[in-house]
Amino acid sequence: MSQKVKMPERDPKIRKKDFKQVNTGYTRDEMLKEAKRCLQCKNPSCSRGCPVEVNIPGFIKYLAGDNPSQAVKVLKQKNNLPAVCGRVCPQENQCERLCILGKKGESICIGNLERYATDIAFENNDSIAVAEKSGVKVAVVGSGPAGLTCGGDLLKMGYDVTVYESLHSAGGVLRYGIPEFRLPKEVLDKEINNLKKLGMKIILNTLIGRTRTVKELFNESYKAIFISVGAGLPVFPGIEGENLNHVYCSNEFLVRVNLMRSFDFPNYDTPVYRGKNVVVIGGGNTAMDSARTALRLGAESVKLIYRRTEKEMPAREEERLHARKEGIEFIVLTNPVKFIGDEKKFVKAVECIKMELGDYDDSGRRHPQEIKESNYAIETDMVILALGLHPNPVLTLLTEGLNTDRHGYIIIDDNYMTSVPGVFAGGDIVGGDTVIEAMGMGKKAARSIACYLNQK
Repeated sequence: MSQKVKMPERDPKIRKKDFKQVNTGYTRDEMLKEAKRCLQCKNPSCSRGCPVEVNIPGFIKYLAGDNPSQAVKVLKQKNNLPAVCGRVCPQENQCERLCILGKKGESICIGNLERYATDIAFENNDSIAVAEKSGVKVAVVGSGPAGLTCGGDLLKMGYDVTVYESLHSAGGVLRYGIPEFRLPKEVLDKEINNLKKLGMKIILNTLIGRTRTVKELFNESYKAIFISVGAGLPVFPGIEGENLNHVYCSNEFLVRVNLMRSFDFPNYDTPVYRGKNVVVIGGGNTAMDSARTALRLGAESVKLIYRRTEKEMPAREEERLHARKEGIEFIVLTNPVKFIGDEKKFVKAVECIKMELGDYDDSGRRHPQEIKESNYAIETDMVILALGLHPNPVLTLLTEGLNTDRHGYIIIDDNYMTSVPGVFAGGDIVGGDTVIEAMGMGKKAARSIACYLNQK
């Protein structure tokens, strides 16, 4: 059984000092070697694990024949953002987990091959055919992965799609949440430009709910609306000292660095505090991104505190390995109970308590519980809270008749329709989790929107 071709990556000692890509991509020879490992199963289980339904053996077959242009055409039949997915999709939990080769050996590196194909397509300026337009207008609210996927699929079906984005650049969480060293914004821009070539119109600096209402969009002759505004409201732990200076939520920190490019100060006039001894609270991909970003901004030490063990961390294994190689210290089975400030109200320490794992909870993981009288302090000059996000309530509160659950997530039916006829929703605003899950929702919603419009 042949071994997989590992993704080449830059030296941790060098890469932790800059924002260039960590993974450097396959060479042509590495791509061919990996693509030829694919068994080309007649009933491929890998494709069943893909939320956007990519014909995985189909695109890999073209790569094995050294034809990346055709491989990209297969990818783009289903995936509107393949260069993004090739970099940030958790393939190990989805398509690669179901690969037959993985039963006795190592799965095909599907994500690495996807990245290779799309990078070559960018070099060759490969494009896809534009569908004939029907003249029926659909509005998409939010330009993150769900919105771009839904809009892209509707364009391919011939609908006239306009995307409304509240920020000054399109991409949603792909732009403001994921650091440059994982997803270069140049790559994201190329993907968005390809959608514009298909006919997608993107209107920036427009907060639907405030600048324009959902009702006004219908009055402007849009026949359906897809809401994919994400979840941008930070979660705080509710403990003493969380309002101290230099206690950041991960969202604010990453938005400053990624969207507003404070890592390139003073070329971009967005200052950000650069802590020397940084503590990050959390165990997901956002926690890893925050920790590794703080390191690249000049931190001498970065400690990541998580209340369970590393085995229970939701972050991708690759992100955890990269973080460890770069020198991030993991402090597990530990939880903050208090942030301690100096006389000027700047954070100077985190008081923590040690934890142990008890019975299994609703998440399928063992519930952490405190070990009494195990408190101790960690000195710090900057804390980043990466504890998740809740939906931003602006649009939902200002849209009459739009039902949400008690957490503020929009309630949808099996067809992604909300309580308002003609208004659909997907992605984090309905409780999505990963980029690829949001894209899967956008794809299914596009089909439902087309069905709804055909019935009308």
